[in-house]
Amino acid sequence: MRRLYQTIYLTIVATLLLVVLIAGAVWRLGSPVSPFGQALEMAGELAGTALPPANAPREAQQEALDHLARQINADLALFDSESRPIAFTGRPLPPPSRADEGGWIHGRGGPAWSFRLPDMRWVVVRAPRRHRNPAVSLVLFLGVIAFAVAVCAFPVVRGITRRLEKLQAGVETLGAGNLSTRVEVEGRDEVARLAESFNRAAARIEELVAAHRMLLANASHELRTPLSRIRLGIELMSGKPDPKYAADLKRDIAELDGLIDEILLASRIEATGVLQTSEEVDLLALAAEECARYECELGGEPVTMRGDPRLLRRMIRNLLENAERHGKPPVTVNLRRAGDRAVLEVMDAGPGIPAEQREQVFAPFYRLTGDPKGAGLGLSLVRQIARLHGGEAVADAKADAPSCFTVTLPLVRSA
Repeated sequence: MRRLYQTIYLTIVATLLLVVLIAGAVWRLGSPVSPFGQALEMAGELAGTALPPANAPREAQQEALDHLARQINADLALFDSESRPIAFTGRPLPPPSRADEGGWIHGRGGPAWSFRLPDMRWVVVRAPRRHRNPAVSLVLFLGVIAFAVAVCAFPVVRGITRRLEKLQAGVETLGAGNLSTRVEVEGRDEVARLAESFNRAAARIEELVAAHRMLLANASHELRTPLSRIRLGIELMSGKPDPKYAADLKRDIAELDGLIDEILLASRIEATGVLQTSEEVDLLALAAEECARYECELGGEPVTMRGDPRLLRRMIRNLLENAERHGKPPVTVNLRRAGDRAVLEVMDAGPGIPAEQREQVFAPFYRLTGDPKGAGLGLSLVRQIARLHGGEAVADAKADAPSCFTVTLPLVRSA
């Protein structure tokens, strides 16, 4: 398989060679009127005035041709009207064609210039040996340029494709299962930006896979506790039916069902990353419906946004359950507008979360030290739902409410 740098490099070299060939062909087959040809034509006219007439003896014509060749330092040949040689000096010259009117003729010794004298004789002249053929000079000059460009282009082309090869190796390593694979970012061009995008994608994949592994590990641990209690309750019920055991079983089954529901919802949100449903939602009405299920106070102003009402309801419910389970009454919910965003605050009278753990409480299955209540997924879902809607959820603390959770969400602007 041909490598990419070879294809690019060979294309450049082939293009340069084509330029050289075309330039040489144009020079060879181009207009016969050139400064060099004009000079030879003038030399031929001067030769016509210096040569004896056509009826002069061959010895006289040869002597005159030799004298003229020494003066202009060129190869000369004299032909009659039938292109038969009369006299010549220097290297052999090709005879002119009787059908031509004069100009360049080509032979084994190189190009020469022919012209017809008024008495129908032909004179053929060739530049001296020490003068290089202009066509050869042009071809050599272009050849040097082509070689220089080829030498300079190779490291550039190879440098680009070498980085692409490193990126390809990184992709193959990542595909083989090594999620910690990263590629070195070299340069500031498109290839460098592609390497940065690959590193970001690889980091995101590694983060998602690690989150899924942790979710599975923690889920298996959390599911084991209610299942053990259910198994124990069934054994006790089989020996001695008791309404207390039945109530405990129902509570354990409800806890298990809620835990499974939260695990599935968290996995679905993380897998899709986009809202499945989007419609106009009155946040104050949703908060009022959820507050009716708990002992809490609701205040604020009507706020409308666009989002998934089912997920937003779950977000508010999880915040209220967290306040009821881990905080102290009274629980207060406040909704207000702050510029182009809605701010939802859920506060209780509890001691609040230590400053160093305010970010960790949003991690899946995280519990505060010494607090065995819950599975640790409620607040994680709150942040996931908030970010899915373009917002954010944080653990805050106020002077009058040390335990406070604040969710900011973007509003719908009227057209």
